[in-house]
Parts: sequence; C-alpha cells; structure tokens
Amino acid sequence: MEVVKLGEQKKHYRQRAHANPFSDHTLVYPASPGEMRWETVFAGGGAAEWADIGCGFGGLLVALGRKFPERRVVGLELRVQVTAYVEDRIAALRVAEKGSFGNIGVLRTNAMRFLPNIFGKESLSALFFLFPDPHFKMRKHKARIISPTLLAEYAYVLRVGGIVYTITDVEDLHLWMLTHLSQFLLFEYVDPDTLRAEGHGPVLDAVYFSTEEGIKVDRNGGKKWLACFRRIHVQR
Repeated sequence: MEVVKLGEQKKHYRQRAHANPFSDHTLVYPASPGEMRWETVFAGGGAAEWADIGCGFGGLLVALGRKFPERRVVGLELRVQVTAYVEDRIAALRVAEKGSFGNIGVLRTNAMRFLPNIFGKESLSALFFLFPDPHFKMRKHKARIISPTLLAEYAYVLRVGGIVYTITDVEDLHLWMLTHLSQFLLFEYVDPDTLRAEGHGPVLDAVYFSTEEGIKVDRNGGKKWLACFRRIHVQR
C-alpha cells in the first residue's frame, strides 16, 4: 500500500501535459553509457534493466518496483516538474517502506536524443511506451516517440528476446506504432496470451492498470490498445 501524500499535492508539480522534444532543453547527460552513475539513481547501484520512456508521474515505476524488487527500472521524463514529482514520490516510498523501492529511479532527459548516451548495446530487456503524446497534427508526426529512425536506437539498446510494450487510448497512434514496429526487421509482434504464458502477466497488468493515464481512461470508460514486440536476431 502506498502511504505517501504526494498524490494530494500534484498541483504543486503541474506543468504542460507534454514537452516539445525538439526544444533546446538544458540537460546534463553522459558522453557514453560507461559514464552513467547509476548509484545516484538506484539505492543499491547497478545499471537499469527496464526503461519506461516518458514515465509521467511514475505509476508504472511504482507498480514494477513493488512487483519486481529484483529488477532495476528507470523512468525517463523530459518535464522538469513531473520529474521532480517522481523523485519525491520515490524518496517518500523509500522512507515509508524501508528497504523497498531502491530498484526504481527517474532521470530527466530527452529519450529521443540521448538514449544511446545512457544505455549500452543490448543492455535492456524491456522498454515501455505507455500513453505517449499522440501528436495529432500530421506535421507533428515526426515528434512521435515511435518512428523508423528511433526504432533503430531501441533495437540497439534492447537485447535479443527483450520486449517493447506499447499502449495508448488513441487508435490512430496505436495503428501507427503497430505498423512501424511490424515493418522493422528486428522486432516481431507477440500477442498478450503468449506473453502471459511466458510469465509476463504481472508486467502486462502493470502496463494496463498502473499509470495515471490508464486509470483516467478506465474512469472515463475509454478503450486501450496494446501492442507488444520482441527483439529478434536476424541472420545476415
């Protein structure tokens, strides 16, 4: 049970729902993954194994941190105030439940620009893209987090057998992500029943139900579209 009061004070951390990934943000990032100081992110040190891209207010991080204490999960978030909220939320949880949640952390960064600076080749086993900005206008589609150019980077940091999880309440965006991931040679669609049979059911449940956006969709009676892909090896 989460016994922190931060949820009642989100108004103090509010800012625009989305940030422009092409803006000139003042960000500090490592020159290479070898320079990442993971001991400042996780209580016990060690590099991240799972990454939530655009983690928002940290609902998935908290759910995964509780369900998988042996996994190190990092959230990447561009918005300043939202990142501050997640940092404070994690700190409060570590105090409230001593010995727990040292395996989750958050970084303020631009995943569209600096992902290879943070994660080494085939270093991750899961990537999460949950309710990303749909960028409805056609001229803004280049800012969507799933694109042919970025998929090459996701394939680079994800090890063979790793899973990409996507979910959205916007059908057009779902079809966009489904199409681009299906067309990329290093990713192969995997249906939810197969993932559950392989033991990924708790992860899928967290993807469906733990995020603030997902909870809002359920509250409003909306629909969610899920698409998952496995990183595969292609013989040359």
